[in-house]
Amino acid sequence: MNDELNTGAKKKDLRNNIIVITLAVILVVVVGLYFMQSREHKSIVNEISAEKDSIQFQLTEIAASYDSLKTENDTINEQLFVAQAKVKDLLLEVEQTKKVSYSKISDYQKQVTTLRGIMRDFVVQIDSLNRRNEELMAENLEVKQQFKQAEQRNQQLSQEKQQLQQNLKRASKLETRDLLAETINSRNKETKFAKRAEKIRIYFILGQNVAAERGAKTIYARIMRPDQLLMSKSENNLFQFEDLKIQYSAMREVVYEGKDLAVAIFWDNTGEPELMTGTYTVNLFADGFEIGETTFTLQ
Repeated sequence: MNDELNTGAKKKDLRNNIIVITLAVILVVVVGLYFMQSREHKSIVNEISAEKDSIQFQLTEIAASYDSLKTENDTINEQLFVAQAKVKDLLLEVEQTKKVSYSKISDYQKQVTTLRGIMRDFVVQIDSLNRRNEELMAENLEVKQQFKQAEQRNQQLSQEKQQLQQNLKRASKLETRDLLAETINSRNKETKFAKRAEKIRIYFILGQNVAAERGAKTIYARIMRPDQLLMSKSENNLFQFEDLKIQYSAMREVVYEGKDLAVAIFWDNTGEPELMTGTYTVNLFADGFEIGETTFTLQ
């Protein structure tokens, strides 16, 4: 009877030991699994955190890249502003998100890839526009240089033309020779006495000039008395000389054909005060030029 009791007690102890051992093994396994899962979870958290930091860094880089993009194109500038705002909004969202899952990280990465692609498209587009602007500026500079050269050439041609016209005008200037001024009395005889002089006769020859314009010519004579007063019949006896209208004493219209032409101009002193003694100066003008000068003296 005692043997049976001892045998039963031993079996019971053995069963209890087996249960304890089994529970201990299970406990070890559970603890092991817990630590393994905890380590794996920590690794996952660290990996997700690293991915989040990487996404924030990439978004910061993209935002900085947008800041460096410059263009004068208003349309592209508006598009840049919108795209940059999207980058900043996403960066703010990532920074403020505390719990991030793999799916969320994946979604963020896709958005970063899209935003980076958009930025690259802008870089290519702006670079193309900048190169085109540089080409246009170079072309514009070349056109300006060509225009400046053409303007300088035109100015030179204008100056040459003006010089040529002046040369032609000088070449066409009438010349006089054998210019003589004398006083004559009532019998048309030369006299040197002022009280006998009734007329002043100015005689000269217009020389041959093939460059001179043919046709009617008006020759103006200015007679200056010894006291430097101009002898003139009227204040309205005016002609154009350079930029002024000046008085003349006497004038004569002739028809000039480019050959020698003898001309005489008279000043009639009848009804005028007696001529004074001294030296008189006579100047001749035609076509805006002074063409001759001489003097005579009365006693």
